Amino acid sequence: MKTILLVEDNPDDVVLTLRAFKKNNIANDIVVAGDGLEALDYLFGTGKYSGRDMNSMPSVILLDLKLPKMDGLKVLERMRADDRTKLLPVVILTSSKEEQDVIGSYSLGANSYIRKPVDFNKFVEAVRHLELYWLVLNELPPPQS
Repeated sequence: MKTILLVEDNPDDVVLTLRAFKKNNIANDIVVAGDGLEALDYLFGTGKYSGRDMNSMPSVILLDLKLPKMDGLKVLERMRADDRTKLLPVVILTSSKEEQDVIGSYSLGANSYIRKPVDFNKFVEAVRHLELYWLVLNELPPPQS
């Protein structure tokens, strides 16, 4: 089953995202990382994720930008610098409306930039489109070693 890595520090946004997935009947495994360093630990099999099966990478990463310990742009930069993660699809899912965040995200190799809708029904609809595209339609690159 395809895994989704959700990198989000706000517990309310985590609950909201998980509810939106459930409402759309998305049954994929969802790993939640609460900060940028935890996301990298998951991706690279370090820290509390040491020993995890490194042949199983997430199908898509939903990455917030405003994170503790390491912000989302730094996480993205580290991912793109490593052969194991440089091709993984990354969707920036953030409330930031700052133009430099949009430009920075795409400059560092983000595949998509989505502002979190405040309205729950609009958020559910955005998640439905995310699921359809990234988990059903999108063709993933072969694993990198």
